[in-house]
Amino acid sequence: MIHFSRWKILIITLISVVSVLASIPSFLGEAKQIQLQKILPSFLQMPAVNLGLDLKGGSHLLLEADINSVVKQTIDDDIAEMRRELRKQKINFTTLSAVPNGVRVAVPAADFARTKTIIRSVEPNFIINDKDGAIDAVFDARGLKTIRDQTIAQSIEIVSRRVNETGTREPMIQRQGENRILIQLPGLDNPERIKQLLGKTAKLTFHLVDEDGVVGADSRALPMRDAEVAGQTLPVQRRIIMSGDMLDNAQPSFQDGMPVVSFRLNAIGARRFCDVTTKNVDKPFAVVLDDEVITAPRINEPICGGSAIISGTFTVEESSDLSVLLRAGALPTNLTIIEERSVGPTLGSDSIEAGTIASMVALGMIVLLMVVCYGLFGWFASAALIINLAMTIAIMALIDATLTLPGIAGLVLTIGTTVDANVLIFERMKEEIRAGRSVISAIDAGYRQAMSSIIDSNLTALISGAILYIVGTGPIKGFAVTLTIGILTSLFSAIMLTRMMLVIWLKYSKTKTLPIL
Repeated sequence: MIHFSRWKILIITLISVVSVLASIPSFLGEAKQIQLQKILPSFLQMPAVNLGLDLKGGSHLLLEADINSVVKQTIDDDIAEMRRELRKQKINFTTLSAVPNGVRVAVPAADFARTKTIIRSVEPNFIINDKDGAIDAVFDARGLKTIRDQTIAQSIEIVSRRVNETGTREPMIQRQGENRILIQLPGLDNPERIKQLLGKTAKLTFHLVDEDGVVGADSRALPMRDAEVAGQTLPVQRRIIMSGDMLDNAQPSFQDGMPVVSFRLNAIGARRFCDVTTKNVDKPFAVVLDDEVITAPRINEPICGGSAIISGTFTVEESSDLSVLLRAGALPTNLTIIEERSVGPTLGSDSIEAGTIASMVALGMIVLLMVVCYGLFGWFASAALIINLAMTIAIMALIDATLTLPGIAGLVLTIGTTVDANVLIFERMKEEIRAGRSVISAIDAGYRQAMSSIIDSNLTALISGAILYIVGTGPIKGFAVTLTIGILTSLFSAIMLTRMMLVIWLKYSKTKTLPIL
């Protein structure tokens, strides 16, 4: 335990020096960080730790997903598909309508078996029962939960894409409760553009225009975005020629000096678009976004290249935002903002200042206590404590973790727990000296005998941190991350760094007594 080879000393020293250097950008302001990046070459530039919403300021949004509309849309789609299949199988049905959370189908008793087979093929999650001479197929609690979970998971993925497309750094997006999504955007003081992007479902579909002009069972009237007359609608066929999920890419562009959105289709979409435009030359088709007709041009010739444009009276910002929405994909349902608040940078600065003062006070009190109780060895432990803090900040910056106000609490707690291992070791050394052992033997026994207690105490703390991270929400996770990293680095500083200092001191001082008695 006492012997230290040169390569070990070199590695420990190198890790300590790199940790201190890597933590420096995190203690500088944004202006000085930019200056430092301009001076240093790219391979020497170190990232600064990300600050959370409560430290940097920003926006907090709580969204609620309309799950009922998803269930209704699913049932409507199932009814349309069942109608096609029943007609295809030549099954005469007198009723095919929606009921709460499901569908009711009335067919002759002889066709019950075939009808149930069709229902199961269309919607496997339906629970099917015979009722009053008809067939009821409904979603049970498990089926509704499946729809809810899929909707929230898909919504979080789409929201993440949209927010990331805007360049917002380190957003926190997570599920809250059964049908809500929490979004925290550090550094974003004006969330209006984000709110506009999140408020649009961005469901893009292409339909042929019903040239008869009559709205029937196979068509519907949709409002026109650029209508010459207010409230003007356009009848379009219900059948979807192509949907937005067939887009590979979408970018803002210009045509004849006007902002447009150019898009590229995937292989399936390109083939389908080519077939439809080939068969419907000289017929109009509608580009529909969120049940609103953006444009309805006439097909002049087949479009088979896989690329096209969406034109309209767009502004540059509107074409850019539409491109973001189309690239990210359509939300499965509407998201309503039910809570919104902003944290100003002044409040964030006050939090940082308060956290810094708390950390400095804690650090100063612990250094004072260690020096008073253990003398020179207390200075060694204090030096290791400072390097441990630098290492914790550096690791958080390198792994792109976010430091929150609870995270600062975790840092303060780490300051207190870091010296625990040194206290155990030093007290064990005292006992060994009192038992008549030599200095070298006492130091060796102190590290060897205290090791099991150190590992046990830190292991339980790590388990607690892991549980907090797994089951906790944003602030709790921030605390857990900081605490876990601090525990791991404290093991290095107490077991490796402090011991190296003691060994080097012992080698050159050749003392016969320990300065901790």
